[in-house]
Amino acid sequence: MIEIDSAFVTEPRATYARLRAQGPVHRATAPDGTSVWLVTRYADVRAALADPRLSLNKKNSGGGYLGFSLPPALDANLLNMDAPEHARLRRVIGKAFAPRRIEPLRPRVQQIADELLDALTGQDEADLLPTYCAPLPITVICELLGVDAADRPDFRSWTDGMLAPETPDQAREALRALYRYLLDLIAAKRANPSADFLSTLIELRDEEDRLSEDELTSAAFLVLFAGYENTVNLLGNGLAALLTRPSTLAQARRGISPTTVDELLRFDPPPQLAIRRFPVADVEIGGVTIPAGETVLLSLVSAHHDPDRYAEPDHLDLGREDNPHLAFGHGPHFCLGASLARMEGEIGFGALLSRFPNLALSVSEEELQWRNSFRNRGLRTLPVALG
Repeated sequence: MIEIDSAFVTEPRATYARLRAQGPVHRATAPDGTSVWLVTRYADVRAALADPRLSLNKKNSGGGYLGFSLPPALDANLLNMDAPEHARLRRVIGKAFAPRRIEPLRPRVQQIADELLDALTGQDEADLLPTYCAPLPITVICELLGVDAADRPDFRSWTDGMLAPETPDQAREALRALYRYLLDLIAAKRANPSADFLSTLIELRDEEDRLSEDELTSAAFLVLFAGYENTVNLLGNGLAALLTRPSTLAQARRGISPTTVDELLRFDPPPQLAIRRFPVADVEIGGVTIPAGETVLLSLVSAHHDPDRYAEPDHLDLGREDNPHLAFGHGPHFCLGASLARMEGEIGFGALLSRFPNLALSVSEEELQWRNSFRNRGLRTLPVALG
């Protein structure tokens, strides 16, 4: 039995390399005591992500799964749904995140990045997480939802409290605070709608009856939480990888492309694990039969460093073309916000490296501190010398 411990946080690539060598599927114990099945090899992970026998609906859990205890008004989201409900809700929400709707946001995202960098200009040192990596995506996603600027700093503390809590009480209080805020925000948008995404969802709920009230609240929660949290860590993880590899950093300074962003997502993905799955019947993965109702965790970071799929997987190759990474998922649950995240990464990395040509870490790689979460990888701080 594998115990998921601090090694999965501090050295995930090395830890998963050992597990892949031992076998494709492992019985493991999560930090909360939950018994899970951990899938480590690329081919198995990719196939499982699109396998309809692996349900996302917690009702198909055999009873051992704990996870977040979300209230019903936040639980009716795409990460807890299977077909046909998933397909119906995805069609409604997905229209707002189609590439043709996201691309016109590029000038505004560039403007936000430039304004944040203006505030850093003239300083010798900075922590890029609270000054750049976090405010860039939170500003973008909050403008999409119509969240007031004064309320945005709270979201970082709430997501930190939910994903890497110091105590169970901190996680519960962070969730309650976010839930209360979303209810108040929806009520305010109902009273005074505007052209933002949340007002559009409310219209679909109230006038077209295409969403339930819980689905409305859950959609706002998912867009805010996932759209913000993963992009913060895309920027933070990517910068840490670049700043600890001088030759690769020099290559990045010559230009950031979608290929660059995809390789950074492959190398150190913000979601280390896909959302948990529950077999609706006994299912075989990697030659191992997993009983119905048990909890299956698919390791994205392990799949991304599988030498059977990637040549030199532990090498950060910004020109890697053959790169069907799984950071956005695969199959019917592929991330709706992928286009927006790629744009924010392309602009976020490019603007920063262009503005500060001598940017460097102000601590050693070994001194970087990672949040205590084996599910979502992200730094606590990113101290740099701006040069």
